[in-house]
Formats: sequence, structure tokens, C-alpha cells
Amino acid sequence: MQGRLLPKYKGRYQAHPVNYWQAEFYIARDLGFNQIEFILDFNDVELNPLLNKSGIKEIMNIIKDTGIEVKSICADYFMEAPLHSSHKEKSLKVLKNLILNAKELNIIDIVIPCVDQSSLKSQKDMKSFVQAIKSVLPLAEELNININFETDLNPKNFKKLLENFNSKNIKVNYDIGNSSSLGYDPIEEFEAYGEYISDLHIKDRLLHGASVELGTGNAKFKTVFKLLKKYKFAGNIVMQAAKDEEYIKDLTLVKKQKKFITKYINKYL
Repeated sequence: MQGRLLPKYKGRYQAHPVNYWQAEFYIARDLGFNQIEFILDFNDVELNPLLNKSGIKEIMNIIKDTGIEVKSICADYFMEAPLHSSHKEKSLKVLKNLILNAKELNIIDIVIPCVDQSSLKSQKDMKSFVQAIKSVLPLAEELNININFETDLNPKNFKKLLENFNSKNIKVNYDIGNSSSLGYDPIEEFEAYGEYISDLHIKDRLLHGASVELGTGNAKFKTVFKLLKKYKFAGNIVMQAAKDEEYIKDLTLVKKQKKFITKYINKYL
């Protein structure tokens, strides 16, 4: 996940680091990663290379130089300007532009977070969100870009959300840590929408608590990876694991956590 291999940007663990995002691609290569999930933030969005032609060209050049691919975008922009809010009209313009530019980069998945301040808290929210997505879905289908929903809905309600669409390009982002923090049962989740999962966030959290080092929280990694195998998951795997406050120590923690999750990937996928 972009920003997580660099010192914090404006005090944030996860963000698009304006003006020095390029450095992370070289660090990722040296640490043995093969891709970075790019972030579209709300703040300083006009400075994000995803939204302009010169920026897209620069991303392409960095990919070519490092071998680190960009297959997915985490569109955190829509947490601050949800598609089911008063920001809807402008946010749809941003999303359409993002879809068009994603195609230029051969990106597969755009993750739309509906968590925290962008949660779908009511039927009104749900209806407005569905209408917004349906308005851009023909473009996503034409360009074969997946729109991945990341929500805090329980399995039953998440399935109801997905049933509003009849499209191979509507997918699910599954965040292992967030689901464990909410106390959801992975078996119930996968029964509801396992076939939709296209983008996987690797994280561990305490029940109703914060992110912790992989393997020390409530996440059921063995169960989840068995289910991923059962449902023939072949999508993007993105580390979004806990960080250390001190940068040098954090890089050591990254290596440790990468080793932890690689065992599951190699065994089950």
C-alpha cells in the first residue's frame, strides 16, 4: 500500500506522498515486493499523478525502471467525499477520470472505501451509492476496470448491496484485519461474497481495536487463506500491516511481516 514503505507523510501512515512518491518504488523493489497499490487522497488531489497525463507518463516510467507494477488504486478520496453525499456530482467526475486513466496504466482494480466516515449507514445511503456506481459502471465495463467495494457491512447486508448489480466488474476488496476487528466470521463472509473478491488487504487488528503486527491480533489467517484457495482467488494481494513509529525499525517490521504472510501465500495460493 502506497506510503507504507516511507516515513510518514504529514503524520499519516498511509497516504500519497506528494513530491517523493517515486522513492517508494525503488524501496519496494529492494524489499522484494512486486507491486504498489496507488492511493488517491482527497487532500492535495490536484497534485496526484493519477489524474493528469504527465503524471500517468511518470508512473509508467517508474514502473518500467523498477519493475514494480501498479495493478490497483485505493481511492481514499471517496472517504472524504463519498459518492452518496453532497459531494456526489464532483466525486463522480473524479471517479470517471480515474477510470479512464487507470486504463492507461493497465490497472485492474479501483477500491472504493465505504468505511468510517463514508459508511453506508442507511437505506438512503445505499440507494444513493448504488445509483452513483451505476452511472459510471458502463465506462468501467467498457474499459474492463473492476470497481471494488470495501465496506463495514455485515455479510448479509454486503451481499444485498452486491445484488443491486449484474456486472462482472463489480468486485469486493476484502480487508482481513478490518473484518476481524468487526468480529465477522470469515466463513460467513466468503459464503456471502467470496466469489467477488478481487483485491486483498493484509492486516491484523484486535477485536474492536487497532492494527497490530501480523499474527498477534484477531485475524484468522489460516482460515482466510484456506477460503481464498477454495474460492480460487487470483487477485491483488496488498500489505496494509501495522507500522512502527520509528522509520528504521519499521522497515525491519515490514520484512518480518512480509515473511509471515508469504508463508500463507506460498502454501495456499
